[in-house]
Amino acid sequence: MLIGIPKEIKNNEYRVGMTPEGVREFVKHGHGALVETQAGAAIGLADEQYRAAGASVVDCAAEVFARADLVIKIKEPQPAECKMLRPGQLLFTYLHLAPDPAQAKLLLESDAIAIAYETVTDANGGLPLLAPMSEVAGRMSVQAGATCLQKPNGGSGLLLGGVAGVPPAKVTVLGGGVVGYHATLIAVGMGAQVTVLDKSLSRLTYLDSVFGNRVRTIYSTDAAIEEYALEADLAIGAVLIPGAAAPKLIARDMLKRMRPGSVLVDVSIDQGGCFATSRPTTHAEPTFVLDGIVHYCVANMPGAVARTSTFALNHATLPFALRLADDWRKALRDDPHLRDGLNVYRGAVTCAPVAEALGYEYVPARRVAELLT
Repeated sequence: MLIGIPKEIKNNEYRVGMTPEGVREFVKHGHGALVETQAGAAIGLADEQYRAAGASVVDCAAEVFARADLVIKIKEPQPAECKMLRPGQLLFTYLHLAPDPAQAKLLLESDAIAIAYETVTDANGGLPLLAPMSEVAGRMSVQAGATCLQKPNGGSGLLLGGVAGVPPAKVTVLGGGVVGYHATLIAVGMGAQVTVLDKSLSRLTYLDSVFGNRVRTIYSTDAAIEEYALEADLAIGAVLIPGAAAPKLIARDMLKRMRPGSVLVDVSIDQGGCFATSRPTTHAEPTFVLDGIVHYCVANMPGAVARTSTFALNHATLPFALRLADDWRKALRDDPHLRDGLNVYRGAVTCAPVAEALGYEYVPARRVAELLT
């Protein structure tokens, strides 16, 4: 199979879908690779490194999409990229379709086969291809929030950890999953007063066992969210319903009762955001202020630490991508966890939460896989 690695074109996105080491593994398996020139240059991965690994370097994305059997990316395909997809071509990347009807429509019209990193599962019920970027985003959320709290950036002028005689900032983390855990880890390390809310008692128990009395763990209800959001200097949205749009946890009327200069960091923005006032921002213009509250809603947070993120994600995606390249039909038939990643198959929506969110007929991925020979 011929795999294709185009250069990412989303605003301030410097990650790349595969490293030279990954290319070498594909070549070892008997596959070919096309890499768009300068695809990894921003993070120190030169065209010469890809050539040395066995790839052919081409001048433009159009050639990658025109020739590759399997296109491997990082971010969801932009409209111009969707229009270059071919019928039956495989696409393996983050999609986040539930809050993005325009992308879903273009993918369906392309007649391509789109497999989303964020809905691939594992035997423990986890999301192994989302987890590396959730770790990065969780850790970055506190860094970003601490910066936003600085007065020149619109914040209230608080140092997250405080100093002797001055109390630390209050951080509320909504969601105790991978993002929430790593946000808590960094916030505690910076000396903040941290509260984590989650609906899973087992998850709260785990967090309590890890952090002890350094963190308050609270069962998430509407009343609890209101109480701890209103007291927060920094609130981090870290909720996830796999494949579905994020629930709105902080309503617009609640925003007006938060202290001016407080900060909201919405890590759930890829799935539509968990604050009613969130809208996607970019690394070029990461924040906006509404009702005196600073909103940080960058939709590709890990892209700011692109080298770390690229290698972390490649370590997770490589085994799945190799299985697709070796025999994608067999992989989708035999591996229910990889099959969970199938979101669009030749004009049909095969992910239930996406179908529900966007009003499409749902065609179970299992039914599709059973027909593959």
